Amino acid sequence: MLTTLLCIMVILLLLNFPMMIPLILAPVVVMLIFNPNLSMDLLMGQLLTGIESPVLLCVPLFIFAADIMTSGKTSNRLLDFIGAFVGHIRGGYAVTTAAACTMFGAISGSTQATVVAIGRPMRERLLKIGYKDSNAMALIINSSDAALLVPPSIGMIIYALAAGSGVSVGELFIAGIIPGLMVFLAFAIYSVIYAKVKNIPLAERVTWPDRFKFFRKALLPLGFPILIIGGIYTGIFTPVEASGISVLYALILEVLIFKTIPWKKIPSIALSTGLVTSAVFILVAGGQLFTWVLGYARIPQQITEAVLGTDPSALYVLIIVSIFFFIGCMFVDPIVVILVLTPIFAPAAEQAGVDLIHLGIIVTFQAALGSATPPFGVDIFTASAVFKRPYLEVIKSTPPFIIMLLIIGVLLVLFPELSLILVN
Repeated sequence: MLTTLLCIMVILLLLNFPMMIPLILAPVVVMLIFNPNLSMDLLMGQLLTGIESPVLLCVPLFIFAADIMTSGKTSNRLLDFIGAFVGHIRGGYAVTTAAACTMFGAISGSTQATVVAIGRPMRERLLKIGYKDSNAMALIINSSDAALLVPPSIGMIIYALAAGSGVSVGELFIAGIIPGLMVFLAFAIYSVIYAKVKNIPLAERVTWPDRFKFFRKALLPLGFPILIIGGIYTGIFTPVEASGISVLYALILEVLIFKTIPWKKIPSIALSTGLVTSAVFILVAGGQLFTWVLGYARIPQQITEAVLGTDPSALYVLIIVSIFFFIGCMFVDPIVVILVLTPIFAPAAEQAGVDLIHLGIIVTFQAALGSATPPFGVDIFTASAVFKRPYLEVIKSTPPFIIMLLIIGVLLVLFPELSLILVN
């Protein structure tokens, strides 16, 4: 049954169907072949079950807030603020890029949105100061990984949905802060060393009055992650409530205070959000159906027994999970991988004594790493389209960043406290 399922998916993908079609059609065809008497209402019910969770309300609202701020001047205000303080040091513009990607990740929750919002203005600045284009693009692509680790991460929301009702989205958000900062610090240190070795020219130092001016302009955008993280951490509001507040905050900033977006443009931004959200929800619904068919055929039990054995240790489970999710996200959209693989490995991980919050950080970290890794990481193709550069040039300078991320991934596996200390 599994062989038939995979063959149908591969054929549909080779025929250039979008991922949502194989994800839904393959399970339906397989069930009609192996159990023709099965009611189609049952299969359609599984699709609806996949998108009925209240936590999914976070997704369109956080995307809408990010779209509003991307359409405005938030990303430029963040770049100007960070660059004013560190741009003049050796490697300062690269550090600015890593910091801005982390901060914008705390607004968008999406690696691809971060590549677009930060990549466009920051690439021009990096090229102007003397960086090679391939290195600039590699830095932008991999720095965007932090967007899937710091709240409000869409990947964490999808993981919480796939792992079951016992996983708190709020705790996942808090647990991702330290791993996200680790990614930023690793890239910042590397950027300083790289700039000294390559003798990258220094940018002009910004005066203190100008620094204060840039800080004043960035003050309100900087309040966005503080509002979301602080509100959830203190228990003032839930992640779903935080997503609604994020939209209100974005509207107040960009429409009423900064006046960068007219009211008449909001419907078109909402339409764009709706299109993205519909694609995400179709993938989530298809993932539920796919997972149900796998469970119907007892495939998860067969996979876990074959790969993990009967009594695996927590460390062994986390290593296997890291490998599967990393490789999976190198080829397929992270949302699909999280939806399909999480129900397979989460029960075995919990049985082995792995905290499901810690598992969620490992899963989202590997999803972020895989999405920026050749051959088919989605962020690579996003960058190629945004920057209009060939694939090979985009990936040319990615190996050092991938190595750093792999090292961080090992540390997160070996030391669960890095993920759980803020939660506990």
